[in-house]
Amino acid sequence: MPKTIMIAVLSIALVCSIILQPDASFQASLQGLAVWWNLIFPGVLPFLVLYEIMLAFGLVHALGALLSPLTSRLFRLPGEAGLALMLGFLGGYTAGTDATAALRKRQRITRSQAERLLAYAHMPNPLFMLVVVGAGFLHRPMTGVVIAAAVWLSALWLLLATSLLPGKSDPLANGRAGNEAATGLLRSASSAMEAARKQDGRSFGTVLGEAVSSGVQKLLVIGGFILFAAVLAKLCEPLLAPMLTAVPFLGSALFESHLGAYAASDWQQHTDAVTGAAVIAATLAWSGFGGILQAAHSASGTDLRLLPFMAHRIVHAVHAALFVFLLWKPLSLLSQYLGGSYALPTSTSPAGTTTGPAAPFPYNTSDLPLLWDKSLIAAGTCLAVGLAAAIWLRLRRQTD
Repeated sequence: MPKTIMIAVLSIALVCSIILQPDASFQASLQGLAVWWNLIFPGVLPFLVLYEIMLAFGLVHALGALLSPLTSRLFRLPGEAGLALMLGFLGGYTAGTDATAALRKRQRITRSQAERLLAYAHMPNPLFMLVVVGAGFLHRPMTGVVIAAAVWLSALWLLLATSLLPGKSDPLANGRAGNEAATGLLRSASSAMEAARKQDGRSFGTVLGEAVSSGVQKLLVIGGFILFAAVLAKLCEPLLAPMLTAVPFLGSALFESHLGAYAASDWQQHTDAVTGAAVIAATLAWSGFGGILQAAHSASGTDLRLLPFMAHRIVHAVHAALFVFLLWKPLSLLSQYLGGSYALPTSTSPAGTTTGPAAPFPYNTSDLPLLWDKSLIAAGTCLAVGLAAAIWLRLRRQTD
């Protein structure tokens, strides 16, 4: 009852704030819409389509089977957790949390293991980090690679570190290692792929059409969160005013990771490149209150707790920022050989300009780049990969 009353009061306060500041709310919503339509939608949609095709043809399940010995022996998790990790790393925030909640509902994983897995299978979309952040926000693809590597490696490191903490060993975490070695890892992956494909059973044309529909639906949900978070960040500016002077992107980063990453990338031009990249990595690892609420929705119906998940998100954000500093020098050496647009910058401030404080709400929609040309190329790649998977499965069935 107290929780219901608190939510009702906050909802009424939010409605009143929008009524009192209609112009500011409308402008914030438009700016969030511009970021979503110009960058996030074309940058992420092709990968979501490809991800659905990979799911339908069992490619993700095969990768999860390849990871099962690693999750059993190294992370002290059941072999099935490898699929949840792979779904989270490839599919974005909700894919990993949905898979983890499904494992817990089927009693395939203990509560403590599920809470660890829930935290580190909750990952940002890889194409968002590599393409949207790297090429779209920062105009530096190699910086997107550094941010993605820092987010991924910090998650794996924390998953390993938490597995070393004292606790009771669970037989589910150790029972599959011997079976995987006996049957052969590649054969197990092939069997998982074949089983997933048979269970799905849809034709390639049906898979492609439903993959596009599912991708658009997911992006509409993301767009709704972005617009809502943009309005909240604008309305909360008076409350966060003392902190916004030093950290102008704080409001956006607290509520929604996509807007937070964009606001942090705009703020990056007022600091050195490595610090800006570390801030963006921390923002994506935190995932925002919107991402946390999506995880809570996925975990509904289970006994998984939200407060430990939020604590893991904070720890992951700190470690993601630290990993950017650790990886910057090694990847800088690599970028020197690649050259061109892949070179890591030493400073993001243009030569001959002076840097001042960033705007409290730094969304310059008129200057946003467009990723629709890259989206067409990625869509062609998705189609080619799906056709190759369909042909490979058809040939294998004929030989069997």
